[in-house]
This record gives sequence, C-alpha cells and structure tokens, in this order.
Amino acid sequence: MNALINSICALVCICSQLCARILGSVCMRRGYHLWLAAVVSVTPFLQGLGNPRSIFSNSNNFFNVKFVHCSCGWTFLLLSGFVLLVSLVPTRRPLLCLMHLTRLGITTTLCQCIPYLFQLLEDLTGSCHQPMPPGTLFLPRLETRQTCQAEGHQWQGYHISRQTFTLTLCSLSLAEELSVFVRYLRRGYPAGTSLRLVFLLNASLLGLYNLLLMCIALYTQEYTQSVVGAAMGTLFWHITYRGWYRTYYSPGPPGHGMFPRFAGVRNKLE
Repeated sequence: MNALINSICALVCICSQLCARILGSVCMRRGYHLWLAAVVSVTPFLQGLGNPRSIFSNSNNFFNVKFVHCSCGWTFLLLSGFVLLVSLVPTRRPLLCLMHLTRLGITTTLCQCIPYLFQLLEDLTGSCHQPMPPGTLFLPRLETRQTCQAEGHQWQGYHISRQTFTLTLCSLSLAEELSVFVRYLRRGYPAGTSLRLVFLLNASLLGLYNLLLMCIALYTQEYTQSVVGAAMGTLFWHITYRGWYRTYYSPGPPGHGMFPRFAGVRNKLE
C-alpha cells in the first residue's frame, strides 16, 4: 500500500513539474493569447471535419451546462485555492494573500457583468422577427424584447458570444496565475502533494477550457459573434493583467511580494 501511495505521489510530482515548466515558459506567457485567437478564428473553417452526431454539436450538452455556463465559478473555486496556498505559505502575510485573491474577484465580476452589456447591445440593435402566416400582408411591429418574446416571436440583434468571452477571459487568467508555480518551485518553497494536486486540477481545467472553446468554435454558426466575444475577453485580460495590475494602485501581478525580484516592482515583466 505504501509503495502505491509513493508511486502516486511521484507521478503527481513529475506531472506538476512538467506542467509548471510549460505554463511558466516564455513562449506560453507571450503567445497563449495568440493561440486562443487562432482557435476561435481558424477552427470554424474546419466545420466540415466535425461530426454532427458528436455530443458537442448539441449546445445543451453536459460540458456546456456544467462547465461553460459555470466557468466563472469553477475558475474562482479552484484558482482561489491555488492562489491562497502559493501566496500564504512563502510569505505568511494574510493581507498580501487577500490582495492576490482580489484579482480573482475582479475577473469573476467581469465575467458576470460584461455579458449584461452584450445583452443591452443586442436589445438596442435588435428587432422582432415574426413568422408571416399565409394570407397575412402586415403584422404590427413589436418594440421590445419582452413584448416580442411574449408573443412567441424571435428577437434578433447583434449578439456577442458570452461563451467565448468567459472561456477566453478565464483561460487567460488561469494561465497568468498558474505561471508563478515554476518560480515557486525554483525558490524551494514547500510543495507537498496536496498543493501539486490543486495545481494539476487548475491545469486540467485550463486544458478543458481550451477543448471546449475549440468545440464551440467548430460547431457554432455565429462566426463574427464568437470572434468578437474572444476579442473582448482578450481585451479585458490585457487591461487588467497587462495594464492595471502592473501599476502601483492595484492588487499587483501574479507573484508580487512572493519573489525578491517582484518586491516593489509591478510594472515590469519577469
């Protein structure tokens, strides 16, 4: 039994080391957003290769319901545990740990609030589309979404994909936060099996988000809406992680206060 446990711990250690090196690499940190842009932009042109009987062709499939629609919650739940452990263990400073957790709260707020702006845009640019019964020459115009849907008709406006927005923003945030683990290990900070498992769970969630984003881009018919949604997610990631968090009046970038080279320096890359 002990041999089995030791083997599992060794496997967890090896996998976490490998994932930490990949997520902490310069290529990953500088080019991951380009990869997501390529997935959303290029994958739709491969729709002929998709299987129409696949589970992902149904928008109400298990993964969309349990992960895409709740991606903000999953990201905050798993990532907050990782950020809490890697920031509190080496520093023993609860206030600094709270500041790191603030970034996750901001990301979650953006994921929840920005889609309401998308819906407002759809309301402002939309119109009611009504089926024309045989022999009907004119149907009265319905002015609002509520009136239109109450009559059983369809409201059509400029729709920005909430799914690609949240998956893109959550994926970029996960990649940024998890990138500090390789430096954490190199500093020789305590890294038990529990911490490594939490890290691997977050890395697995990141991989799942990439897969789901690819499937959504492959099976959706709304190309421009998906591209704009991903672009908006990238924009808010750039404003926060590549802009605001590197200024003095901010929660600070991932790793701030944990490593000597970050002490007092928020506006520079590693």
